[in-house]
Amino acid sequence: MTALPALTSPLLDLPGVRHAFFTRQGGMSEGIYAGLNVGQGSSDAAEAVVENRRRAAAHFDLPLSALSTCYQIHSAEALVADQPWGDARPQADGVVTATPGVLCGALAADCAPILFADPKAGVVAAAHAGWKGALTGIAEATVQAMQTKGATPKDIVAVVGPCIAQVSYEVGLEFLDRFLAVDPANERFFTAGVSAEKRQFDLPGFVLSRIESTGVETCAWIGADTCADEARFYSNRRAFQRGEPDFGRLLSAITLV
Repeated sequence: MTALPALTSPLLDLPGVRHAFFTRQGGMSEGIYAGLNVGQGSSDAAEAVVENRRRAAAHFDLPLSALSTCYQIHSAEALVADQPWGDARPQADGVVTATPGVLCGALAADCAPILFADPKAGVVAAAHAGWKGALTGIAEATVQAMQTKGATPKDIVAVVGPCIAQVSYEVGLEFLDRFLAVDPANERFFTAGVSAEKRQFDLPGFVLSRIESTGVETCAWIGADTCADEARFYSNRRAFQRGEPDFGRLLSAITLV
């Protein structure tokens, strides 16, 4: 095994399952992408991205071709991968498999990556939940896709990986209104901001609530704030605040063995 620095959750330390929430550490990208940038949609050097993805797959003792990620579109679309996708990147935001050796991956740089596992059914998944995908149902769609492969919500464990925390996520009132229009109870995920026109949004808390709505009883946030921890994580918001033209993407991945 070629090990990389990564976060793991004891909730996902399950028989027949391996997972990792990778940091930016251990890669070959340089400049604003310095580290383990796996974003094929970034403007990073293509050869660096390929090598970083290869290293991530090798962490699981798998070839690069096993890594199956989406062309993420902030949707509520989750797809089943019965075999590795390789270089193919279908448009979706969730990857589900019941096939050992398929490495399901989600990319993020402030959005919430979610790793799911039903060890009894032998089904795992990775999903990318930005605020839009979370609001429109990516967690629910991923659990539904897992059920088509035999998973049961009460047996599913889900962990939200490194993402932007409430203290770092300032939004305007129009953002709040989007959530209240869906469900007035969503106001509980917003706290007062620095002014009357601002709020602080709890993305991980909101994502966990959507996961729980599916009947999944065991779920948690790993507790790492991507925006606040530059040494370990890429951050879209941090890059925007600095006027940087782009940013790296982190990988969270899970597989059956």
